[in-house]
Amino acid sequence: MKGAKSKADSRKADSRLAVKKQTKKEKQAAKDPNKPKRPPSAFFVFMEDFRKQYKEKHPTNKSVAVVGKAGGDKWKSLSDEEKAPYQAAADKRKQEYERKMEAYNRKLAGGDDESDKSKSEVNDEDDEEVSGDEDEDDD
Repeated sequence: MKGAKSKADSRKADSRLAVKKQTKKEKQAAKDPNKPKRPPSAFFVFMEDFRKQYKEKHPTNKSVAVVGKAGGDKWKSLSDEEKAPYQAAADKRKQEYERKMEAYNRKLAGGDDESDKSKSEVNDEDDEEVSGDEDEDDD
């Protein structure tokens, strides 16, 4: 039995070969705080309005689940015509989000670290400096 390995020896080898599992936090990529938030769906736009109405009618209710359940039931009972204004608002927010994402992606791709000033503001400052220099040359 010279070549036999004990169980302890095989466990050590297994632990050395084992791949370290990542935790949930390690799996998640670091979130960029400057990235625009995704727009709400038509249902969530509806829920913003519904929560206000529900809170006025039921001021003593503290349960989020009850409000969500009532909102979901109300949403299901709405016709397409009644849902249309919420869908329109959601579409408008989605277009705004897409515009912001394009600007965000351009900024990432370009690596621009300029301040939040628009180019016209920067050009205005340059013009002021030039006009100030002209006054000194008149002497």
